[in-house]
Amino acid sequence: MRKFVYPILIFLCAIGFILWEQKIDKQESQDNLEQEDFASRDFNNQGVKKLSRKDFLPTSGNQVVHHHTYSLSYNELHEQAEWTAHILNKSDIKEVDFKRPYFEIDDKITTEAAHWKNYKNSGYDRGHLVPAGDRRATKAAYEETFLTSNISPQEHEFNAGIWNRLEQKTRYYAKKHDQLYVVTGPVLKRGLKSIGFDNVSVPEQYYKILYRQTNDGGKMLAFLLPHRASNESIYKYVSTVDQIESLTGIDFFSQLPDTIEKQLESSRDTRGW
Repeated sequence: MRKFVYPILIFLCAIGFILWEQKIDKQESQDNLEQEDFASRDFNNQGVKKLSRKDFLPTSGNQVVHHHTYSLSYNELHEQAEWTAHILNKSDIKEVDFKRPYFEIDDKITTEAAHWKNYKNSGYDRGHLVPAGDRRATKAAYEETFLTSNISPQEHEFNAGIWNRLEQKTRYYAKKHDQLYVVTGPVLKRGLKSIGFDNVSVPEQYYKILYRQTNDGGKMLAFLLPHRASNESIYKYVSTVDQIESLTGIDFFSQLPDTIEKQLESSRDTRGW
């Protein structure tokens, strides 16, 4: 009987350590969100409160992780984030040449994030959801975007083409309006092609939703892009948030008053941007 006691004790200790580590990670994740929220308790020159990630996090039935400068909801079935959310400030956009780091596995994902080797020789880029170009305020913020939980398989011509143009236009809007709330993600569904030993799904569409505060309820602009190379203007792919919600099953900006949410999420209006 004694010979079974030590293995059982070792097993129980291991389980206890894993649970303790997950509790610490969860607390650290929440602390990151609360620290940003505390720092944003101020108003801009127009008397509008500064944005915080905490204001408009999308719904999720999966694990949500709050890194220092962005949040994500990790879909284990598809081995990638179903959405990412970050605040893009004018001050985040700098002409600095940080050395591009290697991708690392996100150890905050309890079910284990996909390994970067899934992408090797797959024919697909490791496409950022939160762009590295949006996080240039500090080297640490820049490097934090190189986690495998923040990437999705993208065709190179798409990643370097229209997707890159949309990211650049988003930064243009941030410089113009000082601050944006940005939600980005793939449209995930059953039956998608997959790559690698972790079976990372290859999405057929990607979306990006932009929101900015105004004195009259805010402005919203959504894009829904097919996952293929395109020389078309990004404005050809302006969508409604309602359509993206229908495709993904995610509820975006539910924290807004119902009348404002309904108006903004049903609109394709690009005026004011």
